[in-house]
Amino acid sequence: MRHFRFQIKSNGGCGSWLLAVGLLVAAGQFSFSAQPGLTVNEHGELRLQGAPFRGIGVNYYDAFVRTLAQSPRTDYAAGFRELAARKIPFVRFSAGGYWPVNWQLYQTNRAQYFTQLDAVVRCAERQGVGLIPSLFWNLSTVPDLMGEPCTRWGDTNSRSIAFMRDYTRELVTRYVQSPAIWAWEFGNEYNLAADLPNAATHRPPVAPHLGTPAQRTAEDEVTHEDIRIAFRAFANEVRKYDSHRLIISGNAFPRPSAWHQQQERSWQNDTPEQFAAMLAADNPPPINSLSVRAYDLTNDLGRLAQAVTVARAEQKPLFVGEFGVSGNDTPAARADFATILSAMETNQIPLSALWVFDFDYQAKDWNVTTTNGRAWQLEAIQQANERLRAWPDQARSR
Repeated sequence: MRHFRFQIKSNGGCGSWLLAVGLLVAAGQFSFSAQPGLTVNEHGELRLQGAPFRGIGVNYYDAFVRTLAQSPRTDYAAGFRELAARKIPFVRFSAGGYWPVNWQLYQTNRAQYFTQLDAVVRCAERQGVGLIPSLFWNLSTVPDLMGEPCTRWGDTNSRSIAFMRDYTRELVTRYVQSPAIWAWEFGNEYNLAADLPNAATHRPPVAPHLGTPAQRTAEDEVTHEDIRIAFRAFANEVRKYDSHRLIISGNAFPRPSAWHQQQERSWQNDTPEQFAAMLAADNPPPINSLSVRAYDLTNDLGRLAQAVTVARAEQKPLFVGEFGVSGNDTPAARADFATILSAMETNQIPLSALWVFDFDYQAKDWNVTTTNGRAWQLEAIQQANERLRAWPDQARSR
């Protein structure tokens, strides 16, 4: 995600979900007998309602989080309507607060908390927009809530893991029957913080007014093994209640030196084989997808084809959970965006999502709405999805 990781401050009118599903069934794209949401077949191919699927969605980061703010907003319904009108098939969103303080409603009035989350899910259902909830967006938030350092993500007996299991159980059991839920994601880019050679100077932020501890220690410096333990525990918890949906780590690309970081805490660049090993290991079973990002045209797009090769070897679909270009509408920005979309199509990426839709906090650089100067990005995604919907019919019958 772009440049707000440690800075967050924190219905009617929806259309008919049943009508949308009916139209898709009539078009031969869905089957009522198929399991809801995204699934992965024995060959590692992504499926939606039983049919092969490729599609481009958006990150609607604060569709729910905005309802937890000191001045709550419930205007997400308009956003879902606009996305549905453009046939943008799904959104990835944060299904929990960013800072510990954003979890106060959950801790003090759980019924109201879920009433607000229910409203987001039901609105997506009515508009026929899929949802990929990311449950624990910020790496340090759950440990901070539990009064533990971040390395307790690597302890299956910790209070942090217990909280993670409880919240995962609550969400999955509450929404497992919702046709809007496409997949379950753990968090956002945890792998980027793992085994940093300069970890002491890159510990999670200290912001006591937002609920963090007053200081950090070496025990807040997570390793790859810590996050993999947490990922496995999350995925196992999901599988207790949902036997089939896609499960996502939420990771970015491994850092170019990730293998060497883990082995020797150095910034030495990895070999292609070491990159492949880290990408696979950072998305451990029962997670059944690989997760990356695509912003940089060299470092990210340059490794996209290799990530696809790893995905095929692992028999897991690749999810480009974030991509985009920042700044104003310029010829260079449009060219870069076209290059990214072309890479998604050329590499046959099954699932990807624009960063970021209707997020006021990033209005200067990243926010894309239907009316601002970056609206053309939604138009480009709509056109790309139209091309993907024309994907050869024989793929659907495999």
